[in-house]
Amino acid sequence: MAKIIIKNRGGRSYLAEPPRWGRRIVIAFWLLLVLALLPFALLFLYSVPSVRPVSTLMVVDKVLLQDVDRQWVNIEDIAPVLVNTVMMSEDGQFCSHDGVDWHQLSLVLEDAGDGAPSRGASTITMQVVKNLFLWNGRSYIRKGLEFPLAIATDTILSKRRIMEIYLNIAEWGPGIYGIEAAAQHYFKRPAAKLTAQQSALLAVTLPNPAMRNPTKPTRAMQRTARIVSGRAARAGPYVTCVR
Repeated sequence: MAKIIIKNRGGRSYLAEPPRWGRRIVIAFWLLLVLALLPFALLFLYSVPSVRPVSTLMVVDKVLLQDVDRQWVNIEDIAPVLVNTVMMSEDGQFCSHDGVDWHQLSLVLEDAGDGAPSRGASTITMQVVKNLFLWNGRSYIRKGLEFPLAIATDTILSKRRIMEIYLNIAEWGPGIYGIEAAAQHYFKRPAAKLTAQQSALLAVTLPNPAMRNPTKPTRAMQRTARIVSGRAARAGPYVTCVR
């Protein structure tokens, strides 16, 4: 710990320890700085194709000794129809925004100001940031952290890599993480062999995996799956960044 030089009235100098509360403030400052910079350092690590990130939810499940089923699969080994369908369901402008869909966000803010029912504006990149570095639950603090982290993620990682990470850390049911585990669990087949219908049902499960089951879809799920599947079939110009 650095010393403080103090001069007395006689002009003599001597060293003194800074106040204890001062040391605590300095330590707290450095801890906060490290925590703030850690996600950005990890993003550079996650840009390496051989690195397989895990989500905070997976870590919590492991700590609580819960079963975790996650089998990493490279994006080239995932059925393209699944990639397209998830993008059209979760973030149709994924290839064109910078991590934050500012247009969609402005519409959400307008609705909030008009007292209309709220809707989400979370991009796939923001969901990756939340799953890797933050926590679940609605919070203005968390949302405020998501924006700069999402922009940094979009800058450091390629769109293809962001999608690959998302599909490998997304939760598709209790303890079921990633598309390979979900495909095997629900349809007894690898992610590379998912059909358009199966892909659509898995995509519409993502917003609420605790309550939705792609093998036992409600009528609302089936209807939404058909809409999403149609969008994915026409998604050519929108999905070029992950090809």
